[in-house]
This record gives sequence, structure tokens and C-alpha cells, in this order.
Amino acid sequence: MTIYTEEFRVERGNFQEAGSASSKIKRTLKKMGISPAIIREVAISSYELELNLVIHSLGGTLKLSIDGSQLLIISEDMGPGIGDIELVMQEGYSTASESVRAMGFGAGMGLPNIKRHSHEFSIESELNKSTRIVAKYNLI
Repeated sequence: MTIYTEEFRVERGNFQEAGSASSKIKRTLKKMGISPAIIREVAISSYELELNLVIHSLGGTLKLSIDGSQLLIISEDMGPGIGDIELVMQEGYSTASESVRAMGFGAGMGLPNIKRHSHEFSIESELNKSTRIVAKYNLI
């Protein structure tokens, strides 16, 4: 039984709004009385997921879903997909452009950080179609 859900649209290349969805998620969790330790982990993961949508996808959504015992952050995008998931999970590996790196992004730590800061992590991708990433957190 889902007790709370909220979805945020994230636009490709919109660095001016990058981080706004993850900030809203953090504020929502504080208002709900979620533990600060969980909020910190979710804030890190949701920010990394949001930036991945801005940098690497053609746009997508970031969704917060909470039931009584579990919190999910779900990122779903439209293309281009990931060809080698093992490779992108290696710390320091990045496909970010030089212009993105010049802005201070694209260090290749996003997906490893999400995995490290979630209780469970899954990634599914289909080339030229989509990527779906789920970060789960136990609330009990």
C-alpha cells in the first residue's frame, strides 16, 4: 500500500533546474519526519539520479514512492540507454561531454554513489530506448 508518491519531470540539459527535484524530495521527507540518516542517503541518491537525467538522457522522471516500510526513488528516462552496465558502475568511468565536465559534473561517481547510499539498487536499460534505476531504502 503506497502512502505517498510524487513525480518530477526532469529535462535534458536543464542545468538551471538541476537539483530542484531532489531538494523538494528532501524537504518532503523532513516534513514527514523521516530519520535524518535516511534523508541524507536519499538526498545523495536523488541528486545523482536527477543529474544523470539532465546529463545523459533525453529527459525523464524522478519519482518518490513511500509505503509503510520502504521508500523508493525511481528514475526513468527516454534513451539513449546504457550498453555496458558493468562498465558504467566502475568508479571514475564517465560518458559525460567535455562541456559537462567543464561545469564540474561527469566525474563518473554517480551510479556508484547511488548504489553505495541505497539499501537496494537495481538498474535496467535498453539501448536506444530507456533506463530505469531504482534505489530502495528500508524505513523500519
